[in-house]
Formats: sequence, C-alpha cells, structure tokens
Amino acid sequence: MIKFQAEIDVMPKKEILDPQGKAVTGSMKNLGLAEIQNIRIGKHITLEIEAPTAEIAHAKVEEACKNLLANLIMESYTFKIEAV
Repeated sequence: MIKFQAEIDVMPKKEILDPQGKAVTGSMKNLGLAEIQNIRIGKHITLEIEAPTAEIAHAKVEEACKNLLANLIMESYTFKIEAV
C-alpha cells in the first residue's frame, strides 16, 4: 500500500449566492481595501489515504467528495493527490 495525501478545495458554485464572501467583501471596503472585490469563501480539506495505486486513491477521494465532502447542488470541488 502507498500513502497519498489529497488537497481538496470545495467552493460555492458561481451561480450560488455566497453570503460569507459578500460579508468579507464589504469588510474589505471598511478596511480601506475597496479594490479587493468578489470574494468567495469555501473550504480546504487535506486527507491521507492508503491505496495500492494512485488511480485507486484518486477514485476513493472522488467518491468521498461526491458523497460527503461537497454538496454537489451548491458546491464544486477540485483536488490533487500526491504520494507521501
């Protein structure tokens, strides 16, 4: 078995309102940083997985994202995997 580490980014879809991002964007103006706009806030997840191949590790992380880590109705995700 090989140990892999996955770095996963889950973000709200572009067409979905992001109230947290909107609030932070408004706060930037209050800090004198009005040039920073359209902030979107998501989550970053790291995990380790043991699998016999990178392809199997990829498939398992894909399954975890689809079934638990991301709400596919409102969020999209990307990830990368590397052996550790």
